[in-house]
Amino acid sequence: MVGEDPELRLEVQDEVILDEFVLEEQREQVDKSKESCSVLGTELQTVLFYSLFVLYMYYLWPQLAFKFLDKYCSFCFVSFSFPVELSLLRFLSAELTRGYFLEHNEAKYTERRERVYTCMRIPRELEKLMVFGIFLCLDAFLYVFTLLPLRVFLALFRLFTLPCYGLRDRRLLQPAQVCDILKGVILVICYFMMHYVDYSMMYHLIRGQSVIKLYIIYNMLEVADRLFSSFGQDILDALYWTATEPKERKRAHIGVIPHFFMAVLYVFLHAILIMVQATTLNVAFNSHNKSLLTIMMSNNFVEIKGSVFKKFEKNNLFQMSNSDIKERFTNYVLLLIVCLRNMEQFSWNPDHLWVLFPDVCMVIASETAVDIVKHAFITKFNDITADVYSEYRASLAFDLVSSRQKNAYTDYSDSVARRMGFIPLPLAVLLIRVVTSSIKVQGILSYACVILFYFGLISLKVLNSIVLLGKSCQYVKEAKMEDKLFNPPPASAPGKPPNKSQNKCKPSQEENLSASVTSQPIHPKENVIPLLVASSSDQFLTTPDGDEKDITQESSELKHRSSKKDLLEVDRFTICGNRID
Repeated sequence: MVGEDPELRLEVQDEVILDEFVLEEQREQVDKSKESCSVLGTELQTVLFYSLFVLYMYYLWPQLAFKFLDKYCSFCFVSFSFPVELSLLRFLSAELTRGYFLEHNEAKYTERRERVYTCMRIPRELEKLMVFGIFLCLDAFLYVFTLLPLRVFLALFRLFTLPCYGLRDRRLLQPAQVCDILKGVILVICYFMMHYVDYSMMYHLIRGQSVIKLYIIYNMLEVADRLFSSFGQDILDALYWTATEPKERKRAHIGVIPHFFMAVLYVFLHAILIMVQATTLNVAFNSHNKSLLTIMMSNNFVEIKGSVFKKFEKNNLFQMSNSDIKERFTNYVLLLIVCLRNMEQFSWNPDHLWVLFPDVCMVIASETAVDIVKHAFITKFNDITADVYSEYRASLAFDLVSSRQKNAYTDYSDSVARRMGFIPLPLAVLLIRVVTSSIKVQGILSYACVILFYFGLISLKVLNSIVLLGKSCQYVKEAKMEDKLFNPPPASAPGKPPNKSQNKCKPSQEENLSASVTSQPIHPKENVIPLLVASSSDQFLTTPDGDEKDITQESSELKHRSSKKDLLEVDRFTICGNRID
């Protein structure tokens, strides 16, 4: 056309050429994708054909199929340029004949074998500790029924006959005699208070509850029993120390009478708590389908879940072992109470005892099995050897031997209570209450039988004490702890800080002599006032500036020794001091 611009015509031609070029490139890409898809489809068809062919040949001629598969796999491996010529049969033969050498990691496998041997030794070592600890608890429990009444009688005889002989001493009674009288008075008062608690009404009240509610009640009672045991011995120790504290000291307490009423209230409430626990167990024994008893026994296995997967040290395991000893002995007394109540209801028919026997054995067996499994896995997960239980046994034996010395600082029953948390007074009150209500004493012959039974208990107590003392001396000698029995405690004047010579005493003297609130050593002079062993923090606060270097050195040594704390200092509060993560 005339009048058209030539430049515009050139631009249109260039755009047309560019569009044709782009279309040509797109056609080439489509052709290439079609070729690749056709090649891939051909390869897939080939693979599928060969697979079907091999399966068909394997169905007809298995040997020929293996030969063809071997050649085909060899061709595939070679085509991919592997460095070594491989085949399927060669791979299978290598997997079947492949070997390895365990001696290349000898230390690891030896450690695993030792762990297995440790788990196999745990039941034997644990039961030896348990048997020794149960007899220690039995000795402290029999002391309340046998020797404590005689000691109270002797103390009262000394108190009433004192005007006849004149006051030769500042003290009317020795501290041990004061403690014995307090224990006897608490025992008598709580026994008469327990007469106002109706056991039959409590039994029917608990029996009317549902099974799941009784299960929850029993768990709550176990927790409450541990809390009462933890705080109860502190109440009794505070009473004993308040009643026997030297009069020269400044009064820093509320008085003996308030402490006495607190102790009476504690023993009474703890006895009621144990009575409810025994009644719940009695209901479980008398249930028709035994479902409650099964649930209560399964509750022991829940204890494994709460203990096994936690970090434990030797001291924490020692505390747990002591708690298990106390729990097992308490269960034995509860089973005795249940049997007494059931035998009374069936007029002491001996045939009914064989009806109760399987359930009693079931409870004892479940408790033993749970303890063994729990301790076996705790020692396995924390790399603790089975020999540690012999150390625990030697520590308990050391308490018994040290309490038999002339300069002992505490009674053995109180030592067991602090170490294991076993307080015999509430349990003794309940057992006396159950026995007196279950057995009726009438006539001279009955009283003669009671007297003979009492002498039998005294004989059992003396025999048990002699055997335990002999075994304890043997365990202490095997553990080489004799020198700790004769280390004198560090003493200083009241109100004065310890000097350097006292600060530099042997560490074993401070670590191995367990301090208690009732520590009252016998001194030849009455004007010397015994003191408790001062802690490192007290020494730091009361030491002059001239001794700062020695204190810093001792504090660094104590930090190094903190991880290796002596087992003789471990009591029921150690688990609170060394928190289990």
